[in-house]
Formats: sequence, C-alpha cells, structure tokens
Amino acid sequence: MREVVLDTETTGLDPAAGHRLVEIACLELHNRVPTGEHFQAYLNPERDMPEEAFKIHGLSSEFLADKPRFAQVVEEFIAFVGEAPLVIHNAEFDLRFINAELKRMERPSIGPGHKVIDTIAIARRRFPGSPASLDALCRRFEIDNSARTLHGALLDCELLAEVYLELSGGRQPGFDLAQQTQAALQAESNAPKAKREPRPHAPSDAELKAHAAMTARLKDPLWGKET
Repeated sequence: MREVVLDTETTGLDPAAGHRLVEIACLELHNRVPTGEHFQAYLNPERDMPEEAFKIHGLSSEFLADKPRFAQVVEEFIAFVGEAPLVIHNAEFDLRFINAELKRMERPSIGPGHKVIDTIAIARRRFPGSPASLDALCRRFEIDNSARTLHGALLDCELLAEVYLELSGGRQPGFDLAQQTQAALQAESNAPKAKREPRPHAPSDAELKAHAAMTARLKDPLWGKET
C-alpha cells in the first residue's frame, strides 16, 4: 500500500494573516516503510521572514529569494502525491497552508475525499495526557532525532515515517521471534544425535512362567495351524 508522509515549513501560523509556505516535502512509503522516493522544495514566500519563524527553521529571506514560487512546483507536488493517503503530524495546520496556496492559483483543494492520517491524533488516543509533539514521540520510541536542531520538512518527514511505523504497531517483533524459533528447531533437527546404549529387556523367570501358563489355556491357537 502506497502512502505519502508530508510536512511543511511556513512564515507563521495562519495563512489568513498572509503567512506562506517556505518548504514542502513528501516521502513515499510502501507498506509503511520508506522507499527512498521523495519530493522536496524550498519556496519563495514573496514576503518577509518573521524572526520567530526564522528561529524555528533557519530559512532566511535571503536564502529563499531565488527559490521557486509554489506555482512553479505545484504540478510536480500533485503528481508525487497522486491519490495516496497523506500521513501528517497535525494535519489541519499543513493542509490549511497548502490549500491556501492552491486557492491562490484557483486549483482544487485537498478535500475531505482525500484520505488523511493525522499522527498527532493517533498519538493522543494511544497515550492520553502525554506530550504528542514529534520530538516527544521520538523520545518515546527511542528514535534518534539528534539531527533536528532546526525544523526541516524533509527531515521531519523521515522522523515521522519512523514514528508512524511505531504508532502502527512497529516492525512486528513476533515475526522475528517466529523466525528465531524456526531457526532453533532447524538447528536442533540438524544436530548429531547422541547414541544410547541398548537397555536389557529379556523376560524374567516369573514372566516366562506366566506366559507358559497363559498359552497352555489357549484352545486351537493360530500358530498351531498348518498353512
């Protein structure tokens, strides 16, 4: 099953207040495991970069000045996503910004018909009352996020893919146990067998007498007939 992990970086919290996308990234999963295929683009937001946002992702206005506008990458983005379900951490936030950009271009938005899996909602159901940020979930599942000194959409997609796998049941250690058990049984069957000394089993005198007494009472035994 194909799924796409998606993340964005922005100039702020609300597209209705004029904030824009500055990075968008997608990572392909097959049966919840990354395939290595991805889409990533830095975007010129056509506006200034607030200091608060710069501290989060480190993308300056100068760095983004020569990057493409969203309109220049939208076809590649839509082609990469296709009809695959989207895996997003706090999906409402990212989709508001993407749909605001699509609306500017008079393109159809990503609507209710497109399956979206919100990992923050899954985490809150599984661990009620516990922190559900990406960093908190990385700590919970012992996922190395030491490279995440700043937010970055592609890196966050890679981390979220690991978190999503864990939230979905992990790598199913039971399969590993079954394989180990099968290997142990195979090794045991291939191991050289120790030879046993034959045990004495000759009948005792009492058993011989009991047998003779029993056969004496038999009438017309089979072994006495000629064939």
